[in-house]
Amino acid sequence: MTTLGKSLHSPFGAAVTKHALALLLILPVLSLSAMAHAVAEGDKGYIQEISGINILPFVYLGAKHMVTGYDHILFLFGVIFFLYKLKHIGLYVTLFAIGHSTTMLLGVYFNIGINSFIIDAIIGLSVVYKALDNMGAYQRWFGFQPNTKAATLIFGLCHGFGLSSKILEYNIAPDGLVPNLLAFNVGVEVGQLLALAAILIIMGYWRRSDSFWRHAYTANTVMMSAGFVLIGYHLTGYVIS
Repeated sequence: MTTLGKSLHSPFGAAVTKHALALLLILPVLSLSAMAHAVAEGDKGYIQEISGINILPFVYLGAKHMVTGYDHILFLFGVIFFLYKLKHIGLYVTLFAIGHSTTMLLGVYFNIGINSFIIDAIIGLSVVYKALDNMGAYQRWFGFQPNTKAATLIFGLCHGFGLSSKILEYNIAPDGLVPNLLAFNVGVEVGQLLALAAILIIMGYWRRSDSFWRHAYTANTVMMSAGFVLIGYHLTGYVIS
């Protein structure tokens, strides 16, 4: 975790702060309305009708899945919140990508089914964990700092099972399964890079204003609340399903 240099106050920076906090506030609502990872009926029907190797459709589906996966984006936002150097951002994003790519591919290939409500609740927990980490809660409560790299990789594995549980809903034909899965994974990484680029642009402007440090704690509190909303929503779904 690096320190921010001298902040530059600007009206634009304050506006970016407001938009960033507003985005955090509406993400839980968007995730509920979109069911976080729900498979669109049109996409599901299309995949069930085709067979063989279909690289571009699966790349598109992978990118769409990640860009509309608001819980993934929330966790990614938390991971890079206090990262300033590109090499540090690249390292953590790579660990996250390795984690979710591994369990996504293995989960689908070996047909490892995990209840989607449970895995999505764990993904919500990852958002809560990262928000508390950014707020320094573990050092205050327990007197030690968890290994952030290991946590990013472990939660990446959990996020991958979230992806695989949804892919299994597509009932993908076994003909061309491996190439199609790899294409889907490429799409996921493309979507992740697009989401990351948008986050970095917003964060770049925000960090240049004095308001970043004034609102950093609040932003992580909102993110933590969003994680609890996701946990409660999915656990409720598990109980009543």
